[in-house]
Amino acid sequence: MGCMHTGTVVRGGFAIAVAFAFAACSAPRSRHLAATGALGPYSAAVLSGELCFVSGKIGTKRDDFASEVESAVDALESELARAQLSLADVVLVNVYLTDMSLYAELNTIYARRFPDPYPARACVAVSALPGGARVELQAIARVTD
Repeated sequence: MGCMHTGTVVRGGFAIAVAFAFAACSAPRSRHLAATGALGPYSAAVLSGELCFVSGKIGTKRDDFASEVESAVDALESELARAQLSLADVVLVNVYLTDMSLYAELNTIYARRFPDPYPARACVAVSALPGGARVELQAIARVTD
């Protein structure tokens, strides 16, 4: 069982309650999965306690936006499989898009590929992504016994 820390952060006059999960409090040291062929120096995923942190995945098929999203989800799914996890274990996804006009198309594919109940999610507009990608998916999954 991990540790939980709660607190309050004040930003711009607003108090925001926050909770941080420290899964490594009672867990063994983190395990890093190597990122082969990565565009930078980072681990593809890090398992720490009850959580698996998956680095951003971009799509390799760039025929159209749909195929790019599909291949990004495929890459995320493959990385999760290396940790013996699946999309059903994902609790948070951060989506980075270079063009928010593609948001509806992203949602259609996302809803089909991720099981319901869907993970928590943020979607952020960015000016550019590595390798000329238009979408990148980053995730946190819960490691189950």
